[in-house]
Amino acid sequence: MKALIIGASRGLGYALAAEFLGRGWQVTATERAPSALRELAGVTVETVDIAVPEQVAALRERLAGSAFDLLFVNAGTNYTTDPSATFADVSTEDFVQVMVTNALSPMRVVEALQDLVPATGTIGVMSSGQGSVADNTNGGFEVYRASKSALNQLMRSFAARHADDPRTLLLMAPGWVKTDLGGPRARLTIDESIPGVADTIEAWAGKGGLHYLDRQGQTVNW
Repeated sequence: MKALIIGASRGLGYALAAEFLGRGWQVTATERAPSALRELAGVTVETVDIAVPEQVAALRERLAGSAFDLLFVNAGTNYTTDPSATFADVSTEDFVQVMVTNALSPMRVVEALQDLVPATGTIGVMSSGQGSVADNTNGGFEVYRASKSALNQLMRSFAARHADDPRTLLLMAPGWVKTDLGGPRARLTIDESIPGVADTIEAWAGKGGLHYLDRQGQTVNW
């Protein structure tokens, strides 16, 4: 099995690349700049900044002729200032950065690279339980929540435009994880999250359709 993991220089993306390597997959993974990913035995490393369309197009050209059972896009940022800021407080620059990184850029990658995934394959993106509109009963992290909801909506539009596509489409919610993004107060360690994410990806291979799932394979409310 072959996986292409976009955004794997650290955190969840790095751990997912390592997890699939440990399961015997052939893994190609990307970084924006030289990182610890290059020290991961067995991984093929590509460099791309997914916020730069020209770099995404160049990556597509470099991968011409390749085929992957899994294309998984991992991208995430919070604010560059205060993550607890409301819409009344957040700057336009921070808002744009979060939306471009968490919603627009991942879906541009899906559009650009999706033809590398055969009919039996899976295309996934790293979403969040905070992207659920129905489950937002406490508020907080407003722009981050909105960006992941936007990502979910864009993926749903992609699925609608490819209604006859037999591939599996996944929006994965890994839980609140102790990473640079999740912070030290998060409930889960990477080792408690990522094996479940990988289990779910493998379990849903070949099922087709769009699914919004948590690390235990349970459906998340839209």
